[in-house]
Amino acid sequence: MTVTLIGSGNLATNLGHALKGAGVGILQIYSHTLAHAKLLADELGVDAACEQVDEINMRSDVYIVAVKDDALPSVMDQLVRHLPDRLIVHTAGSMPMMGGGVFYPMQTFSRQRIVPFRHIPIFLETKRPEDMRVLRCLAELLSDNIYELSSDERRWLHVAAVFCCNFTNHMATLASRLLEAHGIPFSVMLPLMEETIQKLHALPPREAQTGPAARGDQSVMERHVRMLLEERQDDLAELYKTISQSIQDND
Repeated sequence: MTVTLIGSGNLATNLGHALKGAGVGILQIYSHTLAHAKLLADELGVDAACEQVDEINMRSDVYIVAVKDDALPSVMDQLVRHLPDRLIVHTAGSMPMMGGGVFYPMQTFSRQRIVPFRHIPIFLETKRPEDMRVLRCLAELLSDNIYELSSDERRWLHVAAVFCCNFTNHMATLASRLLEAHGIPFSVMLPLMEETIQKLHALPPREAQTGPAARGDQSVMERHVRMLLEERQDDLAELYKTISQSIQDND
């Protein structure tokens, strides 16, 4: 099986490494910035890189589009016109199916950290059953967790992922801000965060919830809010009250 990667960002970089590690032939890297395409091509040992859609080869079995959501419709439209009858899929969790289908690995990706794919869930959608067989074959080379999901189901999956991943990371960012203001390194939080995740392997999230809101400890919560207000962290005080109330409402 051969693949062309459309994109050179966080997901494309990680997916490229996973494909290469699985023995999948990557024929070409496309990016609207040629230097970025060449950089990833060199990193993956791919011979061809380009920045023009009409320079994309017509020989790949699958064309995987990993670009920003706001650029996706335009890129997909150009590819469909340039590559009629080829299997073109995108990797966006929040976008509806375009082209021939969707190949969505649900994970947080950064160029600086290449993550193994074997346990990453990959969600597939296609228009044609024969294309699903191709995508499933490709996905099984990378991961043990393959799911078929409609565009509507995937929209809700993506919303849930934002809560679990992006909002969680933002909470860590805010915690880091508080700690740094008082000369405490953020690294002291890592064992706590790691145990929080480990508990979720054994307990439903609702049962794993701890802390003053879960206990109904009103005096502690009021003291925390006062501390934040005293340091003019009004935004964090409001966020603290909102989340604490949400915990109690869902208890």
